[in-house]
Amino acid sequence: MSIIITATLSFETENDRDNAVRQTSPVQAATRADEPGCLAYCFAADPAEPTHIQVYELWTDAANLARHFDHPNYAKMVEVLHNVGGFLNSENRLFAADDRGPVYGDDGKFRFDAVGEQ
Repeated sequence: MSIIITATLSFETENDRDNAVRQTSPVQAATRADEPGCLAYCFAADPAEPTHIQVYELWTDAANLARHFDHPNYAKMVEVLHNVGGFLNSENRLFAADDRGPVYGDDGKFRFDAVGEQ
């Protein structure tokens, strides 16, 4: 079972948002490189909402995610976001999921069977 975290971070202005993306980039790279179980860690500018960052994290398991919250990278991310300017709030969700394979089958069509009860 994998752990997925999604979030939307809201900022006062597009410039604030863009500055936050720039300043969090080194922490994103360090989290991916340094932390066991981190498969994806991306804070990206939302192309449809100029004051939002969309967050996507993918972790192999709950134990590695728990260690992340005690890791210096997490503390650094919190510090950056609290000091970057213009940060308003965060809406976030955590999902536990199993890997059901590719989205599309060999025929190029969406695999409806992948979202049915297993």
